[in-house]
Amino acid sequence: QVQLGESGGGPVKAGGSLRLSCTYSGSTTSTYCMAWYRQLPGKERESVARIRSDIFSTIYTDSVKGRFTISLDVAAKSLTLLMNSLRPEDSGMYYCGLDPREWLCDEPRRSPNYWGQGTQVTVSS
Repeated sequence: QVQLGESGGGPVKAGGSLRLSCTYSGSTTSTYCMAWYRQLPGKERESVARIRSDIFSTIYTDSVKGRFTISLDVAAKSLTLLMNSLRPEDSGMYYCGLDPREWLCDEPRRSPNYWGQGTQVTVSS
């Protein structure tokens, strides 16, 4: 079983930055996929950024490319999402996810098995 916990959300003005963190514990496979998802008001949860623990390849959804950066510290069991140039439409609940199948990262339509509780991001104009 894997446990994940997010932190770092909060209110921020448009154009500002936030750094989200996710720590995880429990039994993981040697390689895995980690991802940040968000659920915007009235919308389904969507994949924001994904990273593989073996080759550190990343995938971003188009709306955050060039503004968000995902990074993973395997030794520290810590996932980070640096969000710059935030927009009001980035507001929502952000979740980190982990899946023991590292190849899942290459299939954005597939969701991870394990989730954190989420952290709220609110961007004001």
